[in-house]
Amino acid sequence: MNSMRNVAKLALCTTLALGAVGLTTATFAADEMPAKSDQPVTDTWITTKVKSELATTDGVTSMDISVKTVDGVVTLTGTQATHVAVKKAVIAAETVKGVKDVDATGLKSKR
Repeated sequence: MNSMRNVAKLALCTTLALGAVGLTTATFAADEMPAKSDQPVTDTWITTKVKSELATTDGVTSMDISVKTVDGVVTLTGTQATHVAVKKAVIAAETVKGVKDVDATGLKSKR
């Protein structure tokens, strides 16, 4: 009796998990697709590296910055506590190999 319940629970969990994967895929497909790029792998690497640099830069609150890269151009959006923190974030992004330009027009300081 217990083994039958375990099998039933396993089947239910598997069905729910597969259904969740299907929902996630359908939701992503319905949403706006990311901007197309001629260098998607490189852009992904640049975005990851910029986020890493921001996370290790003193005075920068990296969790408050969104990073997007298309064809080597990094776009930073969000807020920082000071104008100095904004400048540090831009400099950190510019130092990453492969970055062609940094657009920080959407990165604002609170003061």
